[in-house]
Amino acid sequence: MNKIFVGFAWLALSGLAVQVAAEEKNRDLVKIQAEIDAVNRNIKRIEKEQGALLMQLAEIEKYYGKTVATLKQLQGQIDSKQRKIKDLREKTRLLQLEIAEQNEGLSNQVKAAYAMGRKEKLKLMLNQEDPALSSRIMVYYNYLNKARLEKLTGIGQTVIELTELERENLKESQLLEQTLQLKKTEQEALDRSRLQRKELLVRLEKDYSSSKLRLSQLREGEARLQKLVNGLQQAAIKQPFEPEPGKPVIKQQEPVDWPVKPFASSQGDLPWPVKGQLVKKFGSPRLGSRWDGVLIGAGEGTEIRAVSAGKVVFADWLRGYGLLTIIDHGNGYMTLYAFNQSLYKSVGDRVAPGDVIASVGKSGGRSKAGLYFGIRKNGKPVDPVRWCRKTDQDRTG
Repeated sequence: MNKIFVGFAWLALSGLAVQVAAEEKNRDLVKIQAEIDAVNRNIKRIEKEQGALLMQLAEIEKYYGKTVATLKQLQGQIDSKQRKIKDLREKTRLLQLEIAEQNEGLSNQVKAAYAMGRKEKLKLMLNQEDPALSSRIMVYYNYLNKARLEKLTGIGQTVIELTELERENLKESQLLEQTLQLKKTEQEALDRSRLQRKELLVRLEKDYSSSKLRLSQLREGEARLQKLVNGLQQAAIKQPFEPEPGKPVIKQQEPVDWPVKPFASSQGDLPWPVKGQLVKKFGSPRLGSRWDGVLIGAGEGTEIRAVSAGKVVFADWLRGYGLLTIIDHGNGYMTLYAFNQSLYKSVGDRVAPGDVIASVGKSGGRSKAGLYFGIRKNGKPVDPVRWCRKTDQDRTG
């Protein structure tokens, strides 16, 4: 009887223990679920905040790119004006020397005329002893007066030219001063936008440490790019790129032999858009994804050139790729140039092989300068290394 009672008691205690364990497990599950929900809410909050920050980043980087392009243009104007002012000063110096020489010649003529005397001409005319000699001297006398008048006229004209040169020099100097002041203003604006970008990247990095968030942003950027390329591809099918009738594509006179043949028949012969080492090759790992183009390391501000003739079909900021230019080359081929500092071409612009289309940068929130270069065939990524010339650039840095 006692054994039966003990057995029932043991079973009761065991059931109670199981129930307690189950309740504890449920409490743990509820706690874990609450933590998961909190993490998900935090991720959504961060993603929402990052969306707003990335919009700010887009505006800052677009403004930064335009300011850099403006500064480059202003520097070109400054260099041109300085060369013009230098040329004007040299012309002024030569005219001053010419005036000095003319003055010296005129002075000698005046001295000669004075030596003959003011009444010398009348004496010669009244002198009947040697009419032939008098006639010759009169000719010389008239020649001397004519030369003196020519000298005076020449000096007057030179003085007019010199005055005009000095006026033009003053005008160019004033324009140069205005341009220098404008450059100073633009440089200050550039410095402010650079600081804003730096502070914004710090804020992004603070909540961007999660690899899950990084991967999410990366895949979102890749999806955006693919959607964009697909849309451009469909538009290109409806209105394909063709060279303008009667206007053959002329390559620029550059040290590189830029091909003028169609893109489709240029495999293995395309030049690289910029000089530098391949930091990332096509298909190499990229945070849980793969590079669908190549990353070329190059200094910020380095000129980027179109690898073949085509038409610009996109030139704007795209999340994950920063300032991006896409060129349609016809027959389903497009080239992509991303992470740029500045864009020099607009949608609809036609480009020749070797045309400067952008400059290397680190837009899109990157910390290091470089160029993303991609090639698409009917919307699908292909390896640029198979299309571009074999050089030391093929090696991964």
